[in-house]
Amino acid sequence: MSHPIIFDTDPGVDDAQAIAIALRHPELELLGLTTTYGNVDVETATHNALLLAELAGREVPVAQGAAAPLVKARHPPPAHIHGANGLGDIALPPVEGKADSRSAPQFIVDTLNARPGEVTLVAVGPVGNLAAALQLDPAITGKVKRVVIMGGSIREGGNVTPVAEANMFNDPDAAARVLTAGWPLTLVGLDVTHRCVLTGEHMARIEAGQGALGKVLAGSYDFYRDFYREFLGIDGCCPHDSCALAWLLRPELFTTGRGHLSVATSGDAEGQTIFAPEGRGFIEARWSHTPLVEVCLGVDGEAVSDWIADTLA
Repeated sequence: MSHPIIFDTDPGVDDAQAIAIALRHPELELLGLTTTYGNVDVETATHNALLLAELAGREVPVAQGAAAPLVKARHPPPAHIHGANGLGDIALPPVEGKADSRSAPQFIVDTLNARPGEVTLVAVGPVGNLAAALQLDPAITGKVKRVVIMGGSIREGGNVTPVAEANMFNDPDAAARVLTAGWPLTLVGLDVTHRCVLTGEHMARIEAGQGALGKVLAGSYDFYRDFYREFLGIDGCCPHDSCALAWLLRPELFTTGRGHLSVATSGDAEGQTIFAPEGRGFIEARWSHTPLVEVCLGVDGEAVSDWIADTLA
């Protein structure tokens, strides 16, 4: 079974690993990469997306999108996590290709309209491109096959604030729109991505299996691993964005729940994803007014990490 996907991304070390899977896995038909600011500024994200596809020997459309959040002021990119160039500050070869002439939201709308009911949108950065696509054509909610979002946190707490995950915090207003749009949606958040660890052994296999792309993945991994050693006390990295593709292709490795999501857009809880389980009553009904979605709550982290390495080895 083939999954036609658009991969919306801000590469980013863990994005680069996920893009490598999207380019390589036989069950994924990568229709395009759409880029957003987040881990890096949007121009760098576009450059990196073009570069990664070229290193893999693939011609894939890359459409540039959101440069800033919908409402709030943009925070500077986290160079201490991904490096100033998004790929651990390793030396990178020049890029031959150019971005698509369309903006990312237009590319998303055009692709979903060309293949209604077929395309899965996988978004692993701040979700401004998806919010803008909904604004261009609200009818896409009935044309997308599924929306898979790496972001948020149900029970785990946050990673950039005590309660908020980075992608949600970067553009909470876009997230509030996208997570409640009424399209078939699965949230793959920190509850599962923090259970997965890509080790040095995994990365050695990936480097050996990926040629020129493998060298970039391994070089950027070393920088990212240093951050995780300090941040979570683990020897390896959490392959956050690859987990979204793991859920799509190996859903049996995850446990999920259904319920209602909302996103706090201001105050101390800014960017927090709030989940009300289906059928559960609370003191007021307001948390259960949003459309039902699916959220990941548990995972076989070792199996997912092995699957990532196996796919790329």
